[in-house]
Amino acid sequence: MMKKRVLSLILAFLLLFPASALMSGEEDDLSIEDIIEVEDTDTVSDTPAADGSVTITVTCTGDLTIGGDNFHKKGKKFYDMLDKNNKNISFTMANVRDIFRKDDLTLVNFEGTFTNSKYVPDNKKGNQFLFNIDPEYVTVLSDNSIEAVSLENNHVMDHGQDGYDETKEVIRNAGVVYSNSEEIGVFNVKGIQIAMLSYLCIDRYDKPVGGYNNLYEKVAADIAATKEKYPIVIVSFHWGIEKYYYPTDNQKKMGRLAVDSGANLVIGHHSHRMNPIEEYNGVYICYSLGNFCFSGNDKPSDMNSFIFQTRFRIDKEGDISNTGFRIIPIRITSMKDKNDYTPTPVTDGMKIDGIINTLKDNGRKYLDYPVSEYPLDWKD
Repeated sequence: MMKKRVLSLILAFLLLFPASALMSGEEDDLSIEDIIEVEDTDTVSDTPAADGSVTITVTCTGDLTIGGDNFHKKGKKFYDMLDKNNKNISFTMANVRDIFRKDDLTLVNFEGTFTNSKYVPDNKKGNQFLFNIDPEYVTVLSDNSIEAVSLENNHVMDHGQDGYDETKEVIRNAGVVYSNSEEIGVFNVKGIQIAMLSYLCIDRYDKPVGGYNNLYEKVAADIAATKEKYPIVIVSFHWGIEKYYYPTDNQKKMGRLAVDSGANLVIGHHSHRMNPIEEYNGVYICYSLGNFCFSGNDKPSDMNSFIFQTRFRIDKEGDISNTGFRIIPIRITSMKDKNDYTPTPVTDGMKIDGIINTLKDNGRKYLDYPVSEYPLDWKD
């Protein structure tokens, strides 16, 4: 195992201003809020290849929801499992952490809050689920090589603005990068800065936001401005319809707009179901990675999902290319018939084929630019 030094940068990026302000070129548009130095254990070499190029491996997963609901008094089975594991929250990552440790960056959608607050805003009290977990369990990220999270979804505000602010502070203090619609997360690895942006879409596509006529305009301006400053831009969207295995027209429009605006990778969540992958203008759009580690349901009707990995090659001139992707089919549990909140790679060949065939079939039916194959291994 090799030690490497990683700088995690969380950058306050006030993206609510019009595009003219963002594109002004003034350095004040981006201000460093915090710099956290992280020691990480990794098996990936920092040494450039013989031709001077650098390869960066990025891993992305679906929804990470842990804990319970202290408002509706739900979540007993999750906490029973936590007690069974001596309150070591890393039991949830036991079967996937080695995957994360061997990459350069792991990005997940954290859908919940790190807070003990019982305050619930009025507009949330009618919701079926409200998620929280004690801040001490942020180690689920920091102890398992999860370097970045998207914080733009329909559960990060379950305990109001104070709960959200506490969640951000807890994550920041753990040395993990976060991003939302107003703050860019930047991760520095092998001398390359990777910028991450996140947006909650669902019913917001055509609504005015922050001086823009709609979310499409804001996203395009944000990405273009970010791409001017950072070589790799990853955009996460919380979008789509729950339990749908394919994207809506709005998702496809937004995902392709993100690519046209400069995104190098687009990652989607929210449907709790895996969606097919599209390759548009040489960029992968993962419309939904489904659930990953999900305490919101003790026995979901579909516990299949997958982890997505891709590699970026940066040559000595600084030009970036994508060298392909692979998937790691998983179930969100290590058990056969119920959820134990421990995502586990699938090893049964027939079950792997079932996951791949579902992705292929839905890609052919619903996408204009579906990938033709879902490789399990790197081509090299």
